[in-house]
Amino acid sequence: MTENSPQLIDQLVFKAVFGNTEEKGLAKWVIWEMAQELDIRPSSIHDLYIAIGRGKIPYNFSVPAINMRGMAYDMAQAIFASAIKHKVGALIFEIARSEMGYCDLPPSEYTAVILAAAIKSNWKGPVFIQGDHFQVKTDKPGIPNKGEVETLKELMIDAINAGFYNIDIDTSTLVDLSKKTEKQQQASNVKHSVLFAKHIRKHEPKKVTVSIGGEIGHIGGKNSTTEEFEAYMEGFNKGLTKNMIGMSKSSVQTGTSHGGVVLPDGSLADVDIDFSVLEKISKVGRKKFKIGGAVQHGASTLPDKYFKQFPEAQAIEVHLATGFQNIIMDHPAFPNDLSKKMYAWLDKEKIGEKKEDQTTEQFHYKTRKKAWGQFKKECWDIDEKAKAKIRNSLEKRFNFMFKSLNVIDTVKLVNKYIKPVSIHKELKDFGIDKKVKAVRGLAD
Repeated sequence: MTENSPQLIDQLVFKAVFGNTEEKGLAKWVIWEMAQELDIRPSSIHDLYIAIGRGKIPYNFSVPAINMRGMAYDMAQAIFASAIKHKVGALIFEIARSEMGYCDLPPSEYTAVILAAAIKSNWKGPVFIQGDHFQVKTDKPGIPNKGEVETLKELMIDAINAGFYNIDIDTSTLVDLSKKTEKQQQASNVKHSVLFAKHIRKHEPKKVTVSIGGEIGHIGGKNSTTEEFEAYMEGFNKGLTKNMIGMSKSSVQTGTSHGGVVLPDGSLADVDIDFSVLEKISKVGRKKFKIGGAVQHGASTLPDKYFKQFPEAQAIEVHLATGFQNIIMDHPAFPNDLSKKMYAWLDKEKIGEKKEDQTTEQFHYKTRKKAWGQFKKECWDIDEKAKAKIRNSLEKRFNFMFKSLNVIDTVKLVNKYIKPVSIHKELKDFGIDKKVKAVRGLAD
């Protein structure tokens, strides 16, 4: 990389996010191809998880899956800085279907931001990018809302084309607990998980096996059981076509909720998490179904003492989001005037989401994630000195997370089982006609 490359990559990623249609497409293409040439490649974590499921790897770590909502470019740099320092290879960047909307982070942009941060940070090796909670919306037990299946299919294609080679299918919303048996309760979940898994396998790139995750219990609902898990996995595997590769993990409910439970003063309530759920289901998953194990959601706001227990409970993966958002939004270096503007916008545009029994503090805490997209440019333009302070605080938190989840010094392990595929793209893959000359300077 040249002396001016940090400035170049900053300019490229800015165009990828805020340029006009042609500038965005060309900038994303340049970033993708630069990353490929520098051995920074979107990859699937499937083979690592299956190796764990088959007992080839001693089970003693939980992979952090980090949702980046706001200030994603700065956050990604902080993640890579910590990962490089501690030789962390087992690490996932993810974003949920809902977050793509309210954070204004479509798949191709999310990938461009991550790869740009990797280039700037001098990262080498696989980059695991994941579609989190690709969730089916429903108003009736067991039945997807009209158009939901096709909408999710289209999103999966967009995500795969953008380098999301890890996708968590979330049709747990279709579980019908009014049914008598676990098999009956999970029937619609199984049916639609199989449908989407086949769709993913049909559209994944050659030589890439997308890591597919399932989900048996809606996060924030009742705790999962091994009986539910077995009913789901048996039904799912039975629905696969001959020689079709299945899933590598499954999400479960252990007592947490996304973002935590907010008290009237805006603080978070203590959570009673059942680690035995993770351990029991992970053991069954590896012994009976040869998959990596169970996945924990809604963990970032838990007390620090809990994080080292996830590897002990054999959780294959831990999803982390709101805690990092809190570090950014509550940081002394985050501009106070911008914070006031964001809350004022929520009070005007999202007031319909405020429940009668909610205090203003509870409402702001629960909904402020939805202000990221509206104020994306303002957050990007925060003074560099202030952003550096925020990145430093995030990096310290990632240091703690990586140590607690025991993924330090996992680069060699990841490189043993993950062999990134070189995938080059054309301008047309980013919606750009080769004849376009208006932004040629970006490619020089």
